[in-house]
Amino acid sequence: MQPGGQPDMQSIIQQAQQMQQQLMEAQEKIAAAVVEGQAGGGLVTAKLTGTGELVDLTIDPKVVDPDDVETLQDLVMGAIKDANAQSQSLAAETLGPFAQGMGGGSGIPGLPF
Repeated sequence: MQPGGQPDMQSIIQQAQQMQQQLMEAQEKIAAAVVEGQAGGGLVTAKLTGTGELVDLTIDPKVVDPDDVETLQDLVMGAIKDANAQSQSLAAETLGPFAQGMGGGSGIPGLPF
């Protein structure tokens, strides 16, 4: 603070620039991360980037039954939903400190806090 109780504007600007840099680094970390979701005890796995892009889907041949396509569809959906939940959890964990610094709510769509 400057004399008279006034905040030092240069210090405030410097802090804002540091927060912006940290936020950009956190966003890059999320985008580079790959999370995995599973269904059927690992018979189907889905890998998503931290931003939600599906990058890999693995299906164990044991679960492929031409007479029961619905089960396979359910397992694929379950694995993708699980991976999506992992991705959102990573984002919330990584960006959480920024949301707290802004007085609560993240202001970022899709993040719970």
